[in-house]
Amino acid sequence: MPIKAIIYDLDNTLYPVSAIGERLFAGLFAIIRQSGEAKDRWTEIRKDIMRRPFQVVALQYGFSPALTKMATGHLEHLRYEEPIDTFEDYPIIKEIPGERFLVTTGFKDLQESKIKAMSIADDFAERHIIDPLHSRLTKKEVFADIMRRRGYQAGDLLVVGDDPESEIRAAQALGIKTVLYDKFDAHPEHTDSFRIRHFKDLLDWIHAEQP
Repeated sequence: MPIKAIIYDLDNTLYPVSAIGERLFAGLFAIIRQSGEAKDRWTEIRKDIMRRPFQVVALQYGFSPALTKMATGHLEHLRYEEPIDTFEDYPIIKEIPGERFLVTTGFKDLQESKIKAMSIADDFAERHIIDPLHSRLTKKEVFADIMRRRGYQAGDLLVVGDDPESEIRAAQALGIKTVLYDKFDAHPEHTDSFRIRHFKDLLDWIHAEQP
């Protein structure tokens, strides 16, 4: 069955968070370090903040309610005002037939500012930001809603993202095919999805699947 639409994640799928992370999260890092919490796991915390929503990281490392509240207050209205370069292979997604959707989890102001900084808003039929501060929606529910409203079946869709535990798992629960964008070989053990390092691999795969 031909793929009619592709849903993309944002962070570490369309651009590298590491390229802006030190500047973007300088204030957050300072708040966490000054708290003295989880200092023996500081290296892992910094790494995970670059690749996962803050709320997930706070739970994972057992941040206190006070630290979580302070950090959330800092992040809630944070914006990134400088230009952001997408991954060099990003333009290839516009060569792939079908509608494109963007679904990302994070603080609304921040995610919107990053989309603006990359000038990619018009590349997608719809853009969905799931802000855990203001919404209980999950990616699975957003994917299902796109299917329902647009009249798609699971076989019509493809979800592309970098996190096996987030968008990949959500899509698979709905029977949607998945592609793991593993630019930096973070998940070499992952075999449940077609794994790529470059969007040219995705374009070639889709052409091979849909002659």
